[in-house]
Amino acid sequence: MLKRLIITADDFGNSVPINEAVERGHRGGVLSAASLMVGAPAMADAVERARHLPSLGVGLHLTLVDGNPVLAPGQIPSLLEPDGRFSNDPVRFGIKLYFSPRAQRQAEAEIRAQFERFHATGLPMDHVNGHQHFHLHPVVTRAIARIAPDFGAPPVRVPLEPLWPSWRAAGDRPVRRLASWLFYTAQTGRMRRRLAARGLPLNDYVFGVNDSGAMVERRVLQFLEHLPDGVTELYCHPATRRWQGPDNLPAHYRPEEEFAALVSVKVSTKLAAAGVQPVSFRKAFS
Repeated sequence: MLKRLIITADDFGNSVPINEAVERGHRGGVLSAASLMVGAPAMADAVERARHLPSLGVGLHLTLVDGNPVLAPGQIPSLLEPDGRFSNDPVRFGIKLYFSPRAQRQAEAEIRAQFERFHATGLPMDHVNGHQHFHLHPVVTRAIARIAPDFGAPPVRVPLEPLWPSWRAAGDRPVRRLASWLFYTAQTGRMRRRLAARGLPLNDYVFGVNDSGAMVERRVLQFLEHLPDGVTELYCHPATRRWQGPDNLPAHYRPEEEFAALVSVKVSTKLAAAGVQPVSFRKAFS
């Protein structure tokens, strides 16, 4: 079975430093895809850069937590905090969404609006995923299954990190890696069945779930040594520098080092030696 690798930057459009890292990581490095937040502050700058990067696979980074909506606050009051942003507490909001039909209707309207805003950019939709993997929520998964076929049936990220390759590569936090694998295995099974039934392509594995914010050169090289067969996505959160504001990355993230990994000669040499060329989601399934 062939090994296909997608290297993705999340939060495209969230800030200019992220957008710079995406552009430079694709032009001069190994980045092959980026996930666009269509309600984010630097979204227009991201789209303009993407228009000059035709080989970059740009997908939709659905945002229902820790970010800005596309619809007006009056249309989705059940989804927003008093400051007009989505909740920063995905667990609390997820429980509310599960039990509130009103919130569910508003969430589906917001999800469709985000699909439509992406479509309006004119960029081909390479893939779909969720900010903080919130697309795992059954309400969001159902909405994607209904809406995505209307927008070309793009591939959808399944955030399941393979236990044995992850442990062999990293060699640390075995209990955390096992707990993560058990949790995501349980969460992604139903998701796979629902999305596959609508003809949406799905990756086999990802790397980055257990090392979010720390996909630095050493870690990326370790994962490349243990790529499983099938379609694997390695995702990261690169930026050329830090910035101020509510949309900043968590303090413990290392975005500059993640960007350095994308343009690392060691990483590109390792990929070339393995005969692996990072591709977009669409190309991985073509």
